[in-house]
Amino acid sequence: MTHRTTPERHSAIAALAAAALLFGGGVSAALAQDGAAGRAVDVAATISFTEGPTVDADGAVYFTDLRGAGRILKMAPDGTVATFREPSYRANGLIFDSEWRLLACEGGNGDDVLPRITRTNVETGEVEVLADQFEGRQLHQPNDLTIDGQGRVYFTDRPGANVTPEQTGVHGVYRIDPDGSIARILTEPEVERPNGLVVSPDDSTLYVIETAQQEGGARMIRAFDLAADGTASNMRVFHNFYPGRSGDGMTVDSEGNLYVAAGLNRLRGTSETLDTVAGVHVFSPDGELLEHIPIYEDTITNVAFGGDDLRTLYVTAGKTLFRIRTDVTGTRR
Repeated sequence: MTHRTTPERHSAIAALAAAALLFGGGVSAALAQDGAAGRAVDVAATISFTEGPTVDADGAVYFTDLRGAGRILKMAPDGTVATFREPSYRANGLIFDSEWRLLACEGGNGDDVLPRITRTNVETGEVEVLADQFEGRQLHQPNDLTIDGQGRVYFTDRPGANVTPEQTGVHGVYRIDPDGSIARILTEPEVERPNGLVVSPDDSTLYVIETAQQEGGARMIRAFDLAADGTASNMRVFHNFYPGRSGDGMTVDSEGNLYVAAGLNRLRGTSETLDTVAGVHVFSPDGELLEHIPIYEDTITNVAFGGDDLRTLYVTAGKTLFRIRTDVTGTRR
């Protein structure tokens, strides 16, 4: 895989615009502002915020809308989009397991549905709760999840502004084993504000994105050695996005290259800068930036492989679901 030349990049941008699948296309407000002779264009309302793409065995793409109580959407192979579940209890990251059951990070409803990890039989609609507490304390708002070759599930959880005594009170990375047991494998200060995560194809490395927005906060991808028993050690900084916006979600291809949704097109009132150019950042296993695929809609959130040959990359950003053909076969992690 190589860097694209300028004409190829322009072709890629055009292809991305043509491949916008939902809610009116993928042209950002920033482009609208550029084309309006310098007149300021502000967003008056946003009706959707897409996240968490994953693809089932038949090629249907499931993804989340984080607005309000949330919903899980499903795009059939023919491009038809329908609501799979509403409310979704603020579902964020999604992934299918080896038996094609849909796993979801859910934030709950603030009442009788706790923040949790669920597993849904998409044929029957039956929902199982895999985790909603750790050592007797409630989770906060699980953000993203991934799986390894043994069927173990890894997920991130982060406290909000108002932590209650019933909650864990810490940022953490957790592992759910096939027998249902739950372990917290990373927590503060090993991680600061964990977000997206993925396990390498050979199960030897766990990658975790940090997304602290405050001045001096961690905005990077951390890499950990992942032992056979599912424990993580030997942290190193795989890539540092600071002072720009960090990555959000990511996936990995069959050669171990990371595809990371990162960056902003416009400032959003945090200490994050525009140094990280918005798009999909493709890194080799040794941290070399192989390619940058620009996405001109804020806010790019997550990525997942699909298609018959696992060489279609789906990207959620703002109101839009994009798709991109890749040179390397992906994985479902």
